[in-house]
Amino acid sequence: MKRNIYLMYAISLLQGMVFYGPVATLYRQQQGVSVFQITVIESVSLILCILMEIPWGVIADKIGYKRTMVFCCSLYFISKIVFWQATGFGWFLAERIMLSVVVSGLSGVDASILYLSCEGSSSQKVFGVYNSLQMAGLLFAAAVFSLFVREDYGLSGLLTVISYGIAAVLALGLAEVRSGDSQHVCMNQFKEILGQTFRHKDLLLFLASAALLSETHQTITVFLNQLQYEKCGLGNAAIGYIYIIATLLGGCGVYSARFTKKVGMRAAGIFFGGAACISCMVLAFTESALLSVGGILLLRISNSLFLPFQTEIQNRQVQTECRATALSIHAMVMDSIAVGTNLIFGALAQTKLTIAYFFGAGICIVSVILFLCWYQNSEIKIAMHKE
Repeated sequence: MKRNIYLMYAISLLQGMVFYGPVATLYRQQQGVSVFQITVIESVSLILCILMEIPWGVIADKIGYKRTMVFCCSLYFISKIVFWQATGFGWFLAERIMLSVVVSGLSGVDASILYLSCEGSSSQKVFGVYNSLQMAGLLFAAAVFSLFVREDYGLSGLLTVISYGIAAVLALGLAEVRSGDSQHVCMNQFKEILGQTFRHKDLLLFLASAALLSETHQTITVFLNQLQYEKCGLGNAAIGYIYIIATLLGGCGVYSARFTKKVGMRAAGIFFGGAACISCMVLAFTESALLSVGGILLLRISNSLFLPFQTEIQNRQVQTECRATALSIHAMVMDSIAVGTNLIFGALAQTKLTIAYFFGAGICIVSVILFLCWYQNSEIKIAMHKE
């Protein structure tokens, strides 16, 4: 199954090549979309993800993970074409609706393919490499943007279309990792899996903690950071170079397993949330370009280390063969929380950027508290400590 892992690595690298990434917010603004409209679109996208998560998980377990990957990667490619040609709220909303189908479809499927392909051995390390290669793709795209694209936003959209097209082709080479018998079983176990998830209170605590932390990182590093840089007087070229550095640091996810083993799960969880909280507070109190960049970079480092950690814990808590269904239910819970935090972030940022950062710091503290409550009663920590 090594072929699957290498193909997934390549797909991750190519789908990381979002050439308009350094100016994602400015790109949309240039095409007639306000910051608040951006967060409204994001919230609509999240709501659709919630509605489609469970159906997609069941479908993926029924038709197989390879077919799901092929379909979603192809639609991902089409959505980038729409984004490239989009103008105004309606077209960007249409692009995000397509993306919602893709995200909910891929949710749990990519992780399941990797987890089953490496048969649970060194899976956190594999997840770390997978996430880091996406960061490497972002790094390459950011370098191209800063050196060659700069003000040509249309070209950045076209280059993104090309990279996603190649990724869609590579998905055709994946091998199925599930048997037909296990696919049939999942159709009959859906209600049981759903009930197990919502009866597992400790798991819900972890999912809520992860959702708050992930949404803080997503909102600030994708949307609000560019507004912060503009407030500090930085231009597009500088923003592009900062994006390169942030993306490069995002590659530290490969050290997630080593970091967790060295400091322990409890300390690692506190670090991830604590570092994010500090980042938000720095951004709230400064108009210095240097400190602003430092705050964003710290947030990126903590999140990059956190993602493989989160994925590993989620997969270890799946006690059924219907892995995609279970992980889709996890994603539905997290997305439900993210809808509310995303709207609040957007409304606060529209009023005053500083207030949005204070909100981010607050939910990061809540995230740490929820993680510690989960850790106190979790059996997963015992198994991971033994390894």
